[in-house]
Amino acid sequence: MDVEAFLDVAESLIAIPSTADRPRELERALEFVLDFVGPGFTVERFESGGKPSALVYPPHEGGRPEFRVILNGHVDVVPALPEQFRPRRDGDRLYGRGAQDMKVSALVLAQVFRELAHGLPYPVGLQVVTDEEVGGKDGTEHQLRQGVTAGFVVIGEFSGLRVVHQSKGIVVARLHAVGHAAHSAYQWYGDNALLKLQRSVDNLLAKYPVPPAEEWRTTVNLARIDTPNQAFNQVPAVAEAWLDIRFPPEDTDFNGRTAEEIAAHLATFCEPGVTPSIDRADPPHHADPEGPELLALQRAARDQGYSGDLLRKHGAADGRFYYQRGIDAVIFGVGGDGLHGPNEYADITTIAPYHRALTEFLRTLPTG
Repeated sequence: MDVEAFLDVAESLIAIPSTADRPRELERALEFVLDFVGPGFTVERFESGGKPSALVYPPHEGGRPEFRVILNGHVDVVPALPEQFRPRRDGDRLYGRGAQDMKVSALVLAQVFRELAHGLPYPVGLQVVTDEEVGGKDGTEHQLRQGVTAGFVVIGEFSGLRVVHQSKGIVVARLHAVGHAAHSAYQWYGDNALLKLQRSVDNLLAKYPVPPAEEWRTTVNLARIDTPNQAFNQVPAVAEAWLDIRFPPEDTDFNGRTAEEIAAHLATFCEPGVTPSIDRADPPHHADPEGPELLALQRAARDQGYSGDLLRKHGAADGRFYYQRGIDAVIFGVGGDGLHGPNEYADITTIAPYHRALTEFLRTLPTG
């Protein structure tokens, strides 16, 4: 692998401000990767909710095959200041929005795919999506709904060549509080919706407090409290709170529950007049740590001098959509730090070993 030439291409991809609110830039980032892969492949294009995605594979008699392996990458990024879309190098670090999460890894996946896909004894696909940062339902999940399937999936999210086999589920919920308006000088005539909401949130956080350090348990983030009240001298009649809940597989109050059951669980923490609703509920992700593909990927990482250790991630990723369909998916990517922050960077020293590990993994993977 010519790392210097690769970095020139990666910088061009990072310079594309492919955020969710810029559909033309999402399309441009997707086309950039497809152009990088080059000709000679079948390209299936998908679109859902205004988000484009693609599935690339060698021409196959009879149409799309069931893939032995899918390499999955996203090229959308979270918003950033303009200077973060001007990538720069500092020693062994490549700075820029998406450098760690996950344009560098996605581009390595694309390079390994174009180098090996035609010569492997089994079908391999490259899946490129543009909506992972906003939920993944219009990219990876949409393709799965269209019949895409695989035996194993490697998602190029950052991991420092360790293997993420487990990640938390996610619930996006709202608490709606209804009270009764009154003049603030005569509060006893009213029923303050904000106070009821505050007490409900306090009850919830008493059960799920903010952890003082990393801990593998359910967490609740209070993301917003709002009320349409515009007057200092009025008791608020309506209020709403936004909650982001992350839960491990072991928490059966959330895992395996329907949206209605989760809402009923949250209701047990709520004051009278406060009602939960669920915007989204996705299960945790888990891959068999003894599965032959996962073990082969660990061996490939160790052959490059990395531990290949198993990791659990607190954040959700597109692997959960495969998990729901009984397909093992893992996260395996380059190193770096600062994702979603002002100093996000990819560790340049991990790029070539990552390329070699993926190459070894695909070449040595049993065909059965």
